[in-house]
Amino acid sequence: MLERLGFPRVGEHRRFVSAIVADTIGSGLFMPITILYFLKVTDLSLVQVGAALSVSALLTMPAAFVIGTLVDRFGGRRMMLVGNLVQGVGMLAYLWVEAFWPVALATVLLNLGRQALWGSFGNVVTAITRRGERELWFGFLQALRNLGFAVGGVLAGLAVQLDTELAFRTVVVVNTATFVLAFLLLLDVPDHRSVASDEQPAGGWGDVVRDRAYLRLVLGQLTFVVGMMVLNFALPVYAAETLDLPGWLVGAIFTLNTILVGLGQGLMVRWMTGRVRARMMALAQGFFVLGYACFVLAGVLPVWIAVLAMLLGAMVYTGGELAGGPVFSATAAEAAPDHLRGRYLGLVQLVWGLGGAVAPVAYTWLLEHGTYTIWAVLGLVAVLGAALSTRLPRALPTAGERVTAG
Repeated sequence: MLERLGFPRVGEHRRFVSAIVADTIGSGLFMPITILYFLKVTDLSLVQVGAALSVSALLTMPAAFVIGTLVDRFGGRRMMLVGNLVQGVGMLAYLWVEAFWPVALATVLLNLGRQALWGSFGNVVTAITRRGERELWFGFLQALRNLGFAVGGVLAGLAVQLDTELAFRTVVVVNTATFVLAFLLLLDVPDHRSVASDEQPAGGWGDVVRDRAYLRLVLGQLTFVVGMMVLNFALPVYAAETLDLPGWLVGAIFTLNTILVGLGQGLMVRWMTGRVRARMMALAQGFFVLGYACFVLAGVLPVWIAVLAMLLGAMVYTGGELAGGPVFSATAAEAAPDHLRGRYLGLVQLVWGLGGAVAPVAYTWLLEHGTYTIWAVLGLVAVLGAALSTRLPRALPTAGERVTAG
């Protein structure tokens, strides 16, 4: 079945894959109810909860530099193990926090663990796979992450439906258990390390920031991240508040996205096989632009036709995620030197963290300044990203290689 969907044979990597599934189901279980949880079990206001989460995000962003260094020194698998333990401690602390700073500090722990885990993820995937199958594996694992988030989200809905403090606290306990399970599964994963040795050249963050070709790739990735944040931070508000469309539409868009990524990611990688990576990066931005155009069109149509336009736009927009995700990940991993890959991919992880911190504020501000302002701005960002991608192979040969699927 997996092979028909264009996914690889799991084989010896079964425990690693299972650990990723366990982690994402747990995260998908808690993430949708994060704010609701603190409103339910503490006396903090909505503004105070939001501020505590934002402060914790800002405090932990610089950790990407430290984590990248630790990955290069100790190996990706060990840092993934640390990440799961720290996330588990942070999540368990949520059972006792009641005031602003305890909430913020517990969230700092959770964020540090998450950064350690996902900052190491690309290094481990690169180490356990061969050149020529990286897009396939990154795409496969991204699809599994989406499905895991979806399963967790459905279970989270039960807690919201029950709307009791016990139900919300149970979610925290279950999520903690998934981190422990992921930790135990990773213990048996071989420690494929690509770290510096006496025979390898020395290096540090200075080498990373002086690598202009790689920085161009990171800038292109930033424009892709800006588009990827639309699903979580712009579409729900635009559909429900700006256009006043039926409330169920937001859930339908998320469900549609999850299904398309879960079932279509491998097929997209198979379709892209043989095509130049940089062109596929640009194609991803093109999908984003076409999706934005559908969202704009929905604003001038009658309600039920607007609903169809939003669903169509969501499908096209998801095409950008399917095309760009595996290619950007594989290119970033393979363009980094082995002994500094932790630092190089740490910079990529920092871009994702920056996008997650800035997007909520930026997108809500744009939505308040006109119905279509946000789509015009995001469209320009996508066009810029496409232009950067098409020129990237001149500086970074890895981006000029062709997509392969094992």
